[in-house]
Parts: sequence; structure tokens; C-alpha cells
Amino acid sequence: MSVSHRAGYVVGVLITLLAISHDCQARVHSHGRFVRIKGTRFVLHRSYFVFSGFNSYWMMHVAADPSERYKVSKTFREAAAAGLSVCRTWAFSDGGDRALQISPGVYDERIFQALDFVISKARRHGIRLILSFVNNYKDFGGRPQYVKWARNAGVNVNGEDDFYTNPAVKSKVITRKNTITRIAYKDDPTIMAWELMNEPRCQADYPGRMINGWVQEMASFVKALDKKHLLEIGMEGFYGDSMPKKKVNNPAGYNQVGTDFITNNLIKEIDFATIHAYPDIWLSGQNDSAQMAFMKRWMHSHSIDSNKILKNPLVLAEFGKSNKDSGHSLGERDQYLRKVYESMNKFERTGEGIGGSLVWLLMAEEMDSYGDGYGIILSQHDSTKGVISGQSHKMTTLSRMLLRGKHGIKVGFLKALRHLNSCSPF
Repeated sequence: MSVSHRAGYVVGVLITLLAISHDCQARVHSHGRFVRIKGTRFVLHRSYFVFSGFNSYWMMHVAADPSERYKVSKTFREAAAAGLSVCRTWAFSDGGDRALQISPGVYDERIFQALDFVISKARRHGIRLILSFVNNYKDFGGRPQYVKWARNAGVNVNGEDDFYTNPAVKSKVITRKNTITRIAYKDDPTIMAWELMNEPRCQADYPGRMINGWVQEMASFVKALDKKHLLEIGMEGFYGDSMPKKKVNNPAGYNQVGTDFITNNLIKEIDFATIHAYPDIWLSGQNDSAQMAFMKRWMHSHSIDSNKILKNPLVLAEFGKSNKDSGHSLGERDQYLRKVYESMNKFERTGEGIGGSLVWLLMAEEMDSYGDGYGIILSQHDSTKGVISGQSHKMTTLSRMLLRGKHGIKVGFLKALRHLNSCSPF
């Protein structure tokens, strides 16, 4: 989401590559291994890794104030207690308040140390990170900031979409050492994956060729520097012109956003695909039943395409339900999350699984300025915590059952299916 309701990323001038920490007390890295992929599955150690996680975009920004860092620690602690194992967060803030990148290629060490703190706390609590490099939107800088920097430098740019084609000044931040753990970001398995941009879009080229070229350039650059971590684009999942018949799955009004779920994710350096889902925004005005029916179709279509066409894992990287909706209640949100999780488990039973999900948006108390209507405070919302925790523990059990190995894959998979089939709703 745009963080006024979400945030995204830009390359017109720079790509920020960041990585993570190494705290020897970390539950996450008692094994110290990187998450890998095997076919359409994530793999960790000798098991398939099926995860339930969360988004907390705000962590570095909040941690820039040492007196507020307890909010980061508390959120990780509560998330870990609920069984959540992956967090997606911003590793960018370009220009403006608490900027990581003050000007092109110039970074604020104080903010970098805030990111170091976030990474070290994630490791301590056994949570892996997906770090996003830049924003598509104006929040935390985004493409508008890069275009502004380019214009100030005398570059002739017509608009924000020129970001995708202008020469990029690429940062070497990936080689940074965490000041707390003394581990280079590129060597830290606390990081599960890098994300090129939060929700890339382009109005100058609806078929998606411009973004496709940009993804190819940036993905090659990232992989040249770091072959240990997984890489994804940060896409919402809109279908494009490469397979026109699939555009019927897009929500109305979203057929021309300049991305192509199939073509963009077929780039060989991209390790897994993502989708975001906000039927309460995309189908506003329609009732809950219609929105849930769309959600199921959206997940099902992309899970099939990821398995059969892309042959890579799929992550539901953003989903939630806003409390700003008319007639909203906590019970309605819980029911929505429950149905989304149940649908994911059903896909798993049919062999068309989604590798993981990241609910939007976990927060701590006294963070109203960071809220967008989707905030969940686990310590205050016990019923929601129960729904999320129930799914997390199912995914943990499933991961343990899906053992790799000559005999373990088949036996473990059958046991896992029986487990999911026997589980009653939350």
C-alpha cells in the first residue's frame, strides 16, 4: 500500500541494497542458513518453508529515534509469540524527514544504524526480513524524489516514469556491515529476500515493456553483488498484454498500470512472485461476499500461474481489511482474515499452494501517525491475534512435515495434507 497508504521504490538515480544483522542469540539463525527455493517451494535447512508473516513498513523510520526503539522490539516480540516468521519492511527513506539517503548516493549514518537495529532485533526474535529498496509512491521519497533530484542536477526528465529509463547511480550499500552484529548485509541470512520496489507502476508504457527492462537491469545488478539472497520485484499482480485473456482477473480499472505479472516474473534473476490484494479498495462499493469471491479468484489464478507458468513460489505479500470501511467491525476483519487463510490452506491441499502470506499492517501502541486503517496491534486485538496465530502454527507444522530427501518429500507431504484436512477452522 501507499503509506499514506503504502510505499515503493525508484531507480532513476539509485538502488539501495541493504542487508541485515547477526545476533548470536537469534532464534532465527540457530541454523544460520539462507532461505532457498526448490521448484515452487521455499526451502530452509532440510524442510520446505511455508510461512505466515506481516508487514511493518515503519520500523527503520521509528528506530531512528532511540527513545522509540522499544516499539520495534515489542512488535517483533509479539509477532514471534504469535508464530509469525517473516517481516516485510522498508529499507529506504529518500529525502525528507529521517532520510536514509539524504541526496543521491549520500547516506545518513544515524538512519543506517536504525536499520542495523531493526535487523538485529529481527534476528534475536527469529524473524526473517524482506527488505524493499525504493518506493513507487511519494511516501518516504519514492520516484518523485528521484525525479526531483534528477531535475536539480540538470537532467531533462518529463515525468516520474523517466525514472525507469534514466541512468542509475547504483549504491554499494549491500557491502555495509551492521554496526551491531558486524556482519555484512549481503552475508546475513536474517534477510530472506530483497525487493526491488514497492508496487511498481508506469503510465508511460501500459504493456509493461519499460518496467520489464528496468527489472532486468536492476535484477542483474543485485545478483551480481549478492547471490546468496532471494530477489522479488514487489508487484501487486496485475496481468498485462502478454496473456490478454488473463486480464479478466484484474479488478476493474487496473488493466493499464504498466506491469505484467507473467512477463515481469519470468526474468530469470527473479526468484519468486508476489501479489497484493485490497478488494475493499479495488471493489469499493461492493459487498463483503463479492469482495471475498474476488479475493479467492485472485489468489487461485496467481497460484496456478506461479506453479505452471513461472514455476516459482508465490507470496501473498500484502492483504488486510481497513477499519475505515463503512460498518467495519473487528469481527468482520477477523472473519475476512480467517477466510483468506482457509483459502490458502485449500490451495495447499490441491497442490497449488501459496508459499507464504504477509498481513498488512502490524503496529505498536501510540503510532497513530503511521496508521492507514489497516493497523493491527496484537497486544490489543486478542481475537485477531488468535486468527493470525492459528494460521502461523499451521504453517509451522506444515513446514516441519514437508521434509526434503529421497523418501521424506512424499511421506511428509501426505502427512501434511492429512494434517491440513483434519484441522478445523480457527
